Amino acid sequence: MNKNTNWGFATRSIHFGQSPDPTTGAIVCPIYQTSGFAFQSAEQAARVFASEEEGFIYTRISNPTVDRFERKMAALEEGEAALAVSSGMAAVTTAIFTILGAGDEIVASKTLYGGNYHLFESTLPKLGIKTRFVEPDNLEDWEKNINSKTKLLFAETPGNPKLNLLDIEAISKLAKSAGIPLMVDNTLNTPYLLKPLSLGADIVIHSATKFICGNGTSIGGIIIGKKELIDEARAITLRDIGPALSPFNAWLFLLGLETLAPRMQWHSRSAQKIAEFLENHPQVSWVSYPGLPSHPDHQLALKQMKNGFGGMISFGVKGGLEAGKSLLNRVKLCTIVPNLGDSRSLIIHPASTTHQLITPEQRLETGVTPDLIRLSVGLEDPEDIIADLVQALE
Repeated sequence: MNKNTNWGFATRSIHFGQSPDPTTGAIVCPIYQTSGFAFQSAEQAARVFASEEEGFIYTRISNPTVDRFERKMAALEEGEAALAVSSGMAAVTTAIFTILGAGDEIVASKTLYGGNYHLFESTLPKLGIKTRFVEPDNLEDWEKNINSKTKLLFAETPGNPKLNLLDIEAISKLAKSAGIPLMVDNTLNTPYLLKPLSLGADIVIHSATKFICGNGTSIGGIIIGKKELIDEARAITLRDIGPALSPFNAWLFLLGLETLAPRMQWHSRSAQKIAEFLENHPQVSWVSYPGLPSHPDHQLALKQMKNGFGGMISFGVKGGLEAGKSLLNRVKLCTIVPNLGDSRSLIIHPASTTHQLITPEQRLETGVTPDLIRLSVGLEDPEDIIADLVQALE
């Protein structure tokens, strides 16, 4: 089915690139569970390998089911092309290895998911790539850390788990004036709530494991950007390193995309109610949710996030670390899981789990205080989630 520019987001998420299978009439994209693809002749094989003719070679590089997922994600993020890989961390590293080499530097927001922070702070330096961490809302901090070695600006929005926002338009103008690409991790928003490319970002990445999938069944990641970058990432980085996405996981992500719009609406509405409840609870010392007027980036959220404020809430429990652990041990409906973006409500204590590998000082730099609880609001009735939190807090 051809792209229709008049379609709304929900319609595109279901119908873009979808058409009944010409052989069987199946309306759902098949799972092409194969490692390789046959050629009609030696000449055709040579043309496909030389990129003179489109075609599939080997599932490590491309696959029809994965290709369908890539094209749909590029359309939803309004990018030229996309590359799907085996996880969200694989998306980050594949993009970085395509752009940077030994001796290059990254300027990145301090407030990052623990895996990203550890990658930048500990692993990339072993390969000769240095990262300078900055306050995400301080434009001067970004600017003064850019030098001749800087080859990439990186940030999450919202930052995980502090849930601070990034002024993408402001940072992208700085990036363009310096001739440096801006890469934004849009996992917590999904393209339904925010499209970073439309605000000036150059590259968008997702852990598709989260809200794209929507039910905690599969692992994957995706990079969206200019076709030239994606082609290089596929032809060189993906081919050499090999973090291929399985066709089955791509198929699950395609199913997830069909319900992304209504799911994100429900996640956002429920999270707003729960955040307002938590903000007024005597056992809660603070709440971070972009939809609350008390959030320091609330006005930026109103400007950038057009369809809601997402399904993630961070809050502090009075009593610190032990009170936070006690809360997790008392919940009954919410589940203690380090994942997010599930149909189930998931709760975690980041300081002792997702950010455990970094030092206490680094945790505080990223906004991960000992009392912080991260709640991924699921698709249950919000009143039931609130009731569970009430009994756990009291």
